[in-house]
Amino acid sequence: MSKAERTIEYILEIVAPIFNKNGYNGTSMSDITKATGLTKGAIYGNFENKEELALEAFNLNIKKVFNRLAEAMDPEEHCLDKLKAMTKFYRNYPALTSDLGGCPLLNVGVDSNNQNELLAKRVSEVNLKLQRNISNLIQGGIDQDQISSSIDSMKMAGRIIAMIEGSVYMTFTLHDHSYMKDMMDHIDRMIETEMTI
Repeated sequence: MSKAERTIEYILEIVAPIFNKNGYNGTSMSDITKATGLTKGAIYGNFENKEELALEAFNLNIKKVFNRLAEAMDPEEHCLDKLKAMTKFYRNYPALTSDLGGCPLLNVGVDSNNQNELLAKRVSEVNLKLQRNISNLIQGGIDQDQISSSIDSMKMAGRIIAMIEGSVYMTFTLHDHSYMKDMMDHIDRMIETEMTI
């Protein structure tokens, strides 16, 4: 890794949780220089502008979340077990994302809506990618005769994400973990009663 690459990695590791907690408008360049110990010139020598820095910070946070989710799901062999591993992961989501400053999809999604077109577009792309990944998992279960063929995999994936993100919102805004646990129990029941053959 070159010195420039190490500097970029260092900057992103420091500022990613700050952007995630404070939002794009709530994070000033002085916050960034103070946290990193670097000058404004050093920051802008590695990133075109604050918007690019915020976008890359979001990408880093999302990568960390998805890597942790993959680690939870990958050991499972069957799609139904993978789906349940996903709900198990989200039961502990507040603790698993505390080092990131909370849920990046929720935080940046709300913060960027009608405020920052570039970030809002990226959040939409990530949401659709997550929906496609879950849909592909469900479709794999349909193909293997584990999940009912009457299930529309893309619609079901959309419902699951909406339930997860809704419970993330309730959990984080009301500081009550029971919403997350209750919704994951509900999704598990839905997997067993609506999806399983």
